[in-house]
Amino acid sequence: MEGMNPLGAALRAWRDRLDPATAGLPHGSARRVPGLRRSELASLADISVEYVVRLEQGRVAAPSPQVCASLARALRLTGEEHAHLLRLAGHAADPRRVPRHVPDSLLRIMDELAANPLSVYDATWGLLHWNPLFAATFGDPARLGPADRNALVWQFLDAMPAPVRQTADERTAFEESLVADLRATTSRFPADPGVAALVARLERSPRFRELWGRPSVGGHESAHKVVGHPDVGDIALNSDTLTTQGGNLHLVVYTARPGTDARGKLDLLAAVGVQAVSARG
Repeated sequence: MEGMNPLGAALRAWRDRLDPATAGLPHGSARRVPGLRRSELASLADISVEYVVRLEQGRVAAPSPQVCASLARALRLTGEEHAHLLRLAGHAADPRRVPRHVPDSLLRIMDELAANPLSVYDATWGLLHWNPLFAATFGDPARLGPADRNALVWQFLDAMPAPVRQTADERTAFEESLVADLRATTSRFPADPGVAALVARLERSPRFRELWGRPSVGGHESAHKVVGHPDVGDIALNSDTLTTQGGNLHLVVYTARPGTDARGKLDLLAAVGVQAVSARG
């Protein structure tokens, strides 16, 4: 029977609990049931509706930790609830693995900073969450597969979702700090197979191999770049990285570079950019 398995029952209860407005969904027609529809959860978690149905009916043996993380973000679960979801799915919450749960507290901070492009990355620089202005500025990451939503993949494997320019010195500093940050991650989470898989993938890049051969260990904190936007032209941005202590998550805040017209262009994209992104799709 539907909803009788513990995982399915928990997902249904969390889906019923979440106010669609809290999840950022527009107000629509009257709802027969509270909370999110299955189709809405599927869209927010970037999985198919059919997969949500099978999860709730207990017809999926073991959804992956990545799927669990996507569901936790979509359902706005707490850290404890995310750990419970992992256990129900057959995965013990392992402190040696890279955390990928974006807590409500970080989402609230993003809401307060919504006038700027914002993105949240895990310790391997995998993109977990972004706001509408980030998508309007850099291109919608939802068009990429989950494995390609990674700042290191964008930088070293020429998979950048938007044309971004840096001076030679800026690019060098950016790449060196990213690689040093990734090296620190390998020692913090040595048991996470995703870390080793990412390094192996990046080693297809000669530039990454060169930097990976150095002993540098550090953290990525800031960068400068110019985004070549198809609708508003060049946008000169500074980026600053705020890292959470418990989850090793990186909140990247993009701000207009002083002395440029970037602020006005961001304001324009905030007003019409989401519609423009949708139209280009």
